[in-house]
Amino acid sequence: MSPLSPQRLDASAADFDRQLRELISWEQVSDSQVEARVRDIIAAVRRDGDAALVALSNQFDRRNVTDFTQLELPQSELQQALEAIPAAQRTALEAAAARIESYHRHQLQQSWSYRESDGTVLGQQITPLDRAGLYVPGGKASYPSSVLMNAIPAKVAGVGELIVTVPAPDNQLSPMVLAAAAIAGVDRVITIGGAQAVAALAYGTQSIAKVDKIVGPGNIYVATAKRMVFGAVGLDMVAGPSEILVICDGQTDPDWIAMDLFSQAEHDEQAQSILISWDSEFLERVLASMQRLLPTLERAEVIAKSINDRGAFILVDSPAQAVAVSNVIAPEHLELSVEQPETWLAEIRHAGAIFMGRHTPEALGDYCAGPNHVLPTSATARFSSPLGVYDFQKRSSLINCSASGAAQLAGIASVLARGESLTAHARSAEMRGESYEQ
Repeated sequence: MSPLSPQRLDASAADFDRQLRELISWEQVSDSQVEARVRDIIAAVRRDGDAALVALSNQFDRRNVTDFTQLELPQSELQQALEAIPAAQRTALEAAAARIESYHRHQLQQSWSYRESDGTVLGQQITPLDRAGLYVPGGKASYPSSVLMNAIPAKVAGVGELIVTVPAPDNQLSPMVLAAAAIAGVDRVITIGGAQAVAALAYGTQSIAKVDKIVGPGNIYVATAKRMVFGAVGLDMVAGPSEILVICDGQTDPDWIAMDLFSQAEHDEQAQSILISWDSEFLERVLASMQRLLPTLERAEVIAKSINDRGAFILVDSPAQAVAVSNVIAPEHLELSVEQPETWLAEIRHAGAIFMGRHTPEALGDYCAGPNHVLPTSATARFSSPLGVYDFQKRSSLINCSASGAAQLAGIASVLARGESLTAHARSAEMRGESYEQ
């Protein structure tokens, strides 16, 4: 295995801005062949419904099912999986679920209203989505933690029905994924994957009612399908590779920082791990730790490619410059491995999640700290937020005009409507005013 060689950047360099842009640039590759195949799959599901799901599952997941009913798991099978997994796994899943639920209950929004002096009532009504779909990856990777992180906020929000789709290649399913689904209280689990699962959730079939929103990660086919169905259905996000940015003052154990960087690099070769410090000697100590620790990890080859292709060490001249660089990167995960990290928060403008202090590795947030691990990637933290209860709630404006209130507003609305040459709008408002005057 070749030595690790993350890119080295110096914030004092004349062309640092260009180097930084190149470092963090990432475009999801969705070539014309992938798009054409996904378009065909979506069309087949819209046309043939359940029959298409059966045929596509047999084709892509090497299954031999003849009827849609063989694709759906009964609730009893979820409960059986929960009872069959090792006790330590069940305890960990239940503890994580409790923490995730507790945190997300703080996000619940409430309806509100107020009454004006003339009796007009204005407000906002909060309602949950009727139905949501959760895509769970299968095959090479299985993520029971993602089941909890996506399903629990939906349940806390009061979503009427939560449908989970998870592929079962060669009829194989992760018992921990099924156990997590049982703990989270999902309503249906259907063993389909890929673009066909996204299409079924977005448009419905004979056996699957269309959902209002699709959440959850997936491969290039899933991501492409999500882009194509947006508008017919809401989406959480189309996520890029996982990212971590660590800012360290040089006082944290370099082995800890090395493993924090590895924790994201092991996701896949496109993941990005970046370390920023104003202590050049510390950067060398971390690199030495990385070289020593890498051979001890199961996914060493994936980590090495990720670090060598997209990883970076950035030398800055001060904490203030570290924050400035971080705000440009707008990372998915930001670790502030410094003294008094809370004093940094006012200057941190863009980050999906902020892990504060030397004893808060990003890995705790992935599984059990409580906040959601579904976070904006690829600098979208500039305008996006973590998945939460609010993603499964809708807001409706409330307007209830009294007679006198309508008369007062009619004068304003009439002038504005006639200024836009919308006479019917003006007359609709004026009639209420004229009625009150009579």
